[in-house]
Amino acid sequence: MKLPIPDGAFRAYIFDCDGTVVDSMPLHYIAWKKALAEWGCTYKEELFYAWGGRPICEIIELLNQQQGLNMPVEEVAHHKENYYFDLLPNLKAIPEVVAHIDAMYGKIPFAIASGSRRNSVESSLKITHLIDKFETLVCAEDYKKGKPEPDCFLLAAERLGIAPKDCLVFEDTELGIEAATAAGMASAKVPLPYERVS
Repeated sequence: MKLPIPDGAFRAYIFDCDGTVVDSMPLHYIAWKKALAEWGCTYKEELFYAWGGRPICEIIELLNQQQGLNMPVEEVAHHKENYYFDLLPNLKAIPEVVAHIDAMYGKIPFAIASGSRRNSVESSLKITHLIDKFETLVCAEDYKKGKPEPDCFLLAAERLGIAPKDCLVFEDTELGIEAATAAGMASAKVPLPYERVS
């Protein structure tokens, strides 16, 4: 699989993390199922991918509303993250995205703009030896409105000192692509795990 990117003289790349730089979505889904099962909550895989990019606490609140549950948001989030950390030794980077990182590293600045918490993002990037490639990490704690709102991408551009129109976003979710468009940025769509042909 070759990852096509739009034409343009981009001055910065902004990457989502999970499912974009690292192939973590299958591992996150295992962690979600384990944490939610403790509260009798179900989370269909199709919905999991549809909600990709949403902050973890927002997902738990939405599941509470949908299923008439009263799961303690912070506690469930903490359990889910711990289960994910247990799976980290299995994590790999997505080669087609890393190829773009390697090609442009040192020529333009890179940022991460993620709906995951900082400890999760840092752990994923450290285990794949990529953390030093990024000038800034924008994580769930850094902004109030999650994707499809453009806040995380605008904050990343601001931290890099690059105008939004000069940034290219790499994303694996429709919510993320919507957020990039709302930020006035071009985007490249990274196929989901089941869409990728090895």
